[in-house]
Amino acid sequence: AQSVTQPDAHVTVSEEASLQLKCKYSTPGAPSLFWYVQYPQQGLQLLLKYYSGDPVVQGLNDFEAEFNKSDSSFHLRKASVHWSDSAVYFCALSLQCLSL
Repeated sequence: AQSVTQPDAHVTVSEEASLQLKCKYSTPGAPSLFWYVQYPQQGLQLLLKYYSGDPVVQGLNDFEAEFNKSDSSFHLRKASVHWSDSAVYFCALSLQCLSL
């Protein structure tokens, strides 16, 4: 079985403060990990994704996330947030498939 947990249901930060949104995952295989954002009255938008390689992934609007295999985490970060970052953020995972 695979699962993703975002322990913080609601996060409030001040303008220009740093932000971290936590994401923990559980999977038996190699994960592909994603962060999506949904701004008010808009659809889901892919913010960033991790497949392999460099564990720090740069995304849209100065967001980044770090894949930490030992901690089973993929936390989203931004150094300085703005009111326009107000949105719902979703962490997601998929198992990597290999076709033979």
